[in-house]
Amino acid sequence: MDSAPTLKAAATKSPSMTLKGHRDLIQSISYFPDSQRIISGSWDKTTRQWDLKVGKEIEEARGVCEGQVWAVAVSKDGRWVVTASGGDGDRAELKACEVETGIVRTFAGHSRRINCIDISADNTLLASGSEDKTTRIWNLGTGKLVAGPFRGMGAVRFSTDSKKLAVMSWLGMCLEVRDVQSQKLDAKIGEFGGIGSTYKPAVCWTKNNKTIIAPFNFITNDDARTIHEFDASTLVTVGAPFEGHTKDVTGLALSFDHALLASASFDNTIKLWDYESRQLLASFDCSKSSDPYPLTRLAPISLWDLHRI
Repeated sequence: MDSAPTLKAAATKSPSMTLKGHRDLIQSISYFPDSQRIISGSWDKTTRQWDLKVGKEIEEARGVCEGQVWAVAVSKDGRWVVTASGGDGDRAELKACEVETGIVRTFAGHSRRINCIDISADNTLLASGSEDKTTRIWNLGTGKLVAGPFRGMGAVRFSTDSKKLAVMSWLGMCLEVRDVQSQKLDAKIGEFGGIGSTYKPAVCWTKNNKTIIAPFNFITNDDARTIHEFDASTLVTVGAPFEGHTKDVTGLALSFDHALLASASFDNTIKLWDYESRQLLASFDCSKSSDPYPLTRLAPISLWDLHRI
């Protein structure tokens, strides 16, 4: 990006591509390694793959699930596509499909719907968080449980060396780091509490796994609207926070070079930040109706080309 976009220009910038097809809330999106395709999971009980070159769904790759789809993930080598689905009550379905062969692995153990998943960077492990208030780690190739269950759910994210797992509570009031091999709790801040929710916070590892970025709520019964950076070994905050959202932050993504941080919130905006300076570079208004939370209701997928802002 040659220069920082102005907030006024960014806020009115139209998406460079809009993908339509889902008939209900889209809970999760994941890129394939070639960056030319994405997969989306929706409450309409389907997963859909999209060709970003032409802006259309790859219809033959559509998946139909028994329940609402809550999370999707693609392994870094592109070999596995994982889906987590379920409905109200006790239904929970976690499956991994091998892209080339069509072989499906089923991961059985959770007793309630699975809200969040992550695949390790070495493509061997799968982490899942469920409304049964547990987090589990599985062997991606065999479907067998290798660690857990641990108490807590919300957002799960492996470190880039696949040695640690960060678990963030859905209320943004607890963050844990566990050693994957020993299953030991390395660090913890806050306490898990409450019940499951459609709201899933996000967590990112940065600086060669030395720090973690996550929205956090230090005040009871308040929104986790502020994004903090934590020392991964102690979970003590470092540096200034990212401040600007007015409601819960529901998603985070770091650029590959860790120069930019994108955040999504129930305040119906997507914000783009300079990671080092914490400067707010752009804010995209996603309000489309009188719905108080339209960002959680939108069925189309919108993409912005940052180089054209």
